[in-house]
Amino acid sequence: MKIKKENKWIIHVFFMTFFLAVSISVLSEISIKNLNIVYSIIILMIIVFTGIIFDIIGIAVTAANPKPFNAMASRKIKGAKKAVNLVKKADRVSNFCNDVIGDIAGILSGAAIAGISIKMARYDYSILNISLIAVILSGLTASFTVGGKAFGKQIAIRKWEKIVFYTALILYLIEDKVKIKVMK
Repeated sequence: MKIKKENKWIIHVFFMTFFLAVSISVLSEISIKNLNIVYSIIILMIIVFTGIIFDIIGIAVTAANPKPFNAMASRKIKGAKKAVNLVKKADRVSNFCNDVIGDIAGILSGAAIAGISIKMARYDYSILNISLIAVILSGLTASFTVGGKAFGKQIAIRKWEKIVFYTALILYLIEDKVKIKVMK
């Protein structure tokens, strides 16, 4: 039985998400467990900010028009071919940025909130206070995430050309200088 190209992507993204989620979860769990509350909150903010940034990239790539990148590629501008490739694969790029990274960031932020709540509970063992802290942190995190993504979507739709180009340029530099293949 031959597997269709679309189904190969689904299988690939399934396993990629699993390994990314496990790896990042272990790193953030160790970080939050070993850091004080202030640094743990900074880790939480980094997780939320990462989700927002990737959401912006996913929306920008989906909104993008390939014409300016084709013109740049014909002039041999570094990163332009990568930008064309991002736009051609907008469905996969959007899936990776918005769903894979976005969902992992959401799950990790929940885990971070739990870790921070437990740390804060050391100062007051009242179950009511622990629950209140967790609820407030969850509300704030959700507000920053949703508000940040709403704000980011406006930027992505208006500034898609710059966002896609600079994303492509970063990927190009990673592949060229570090020799890590980021995207086929």
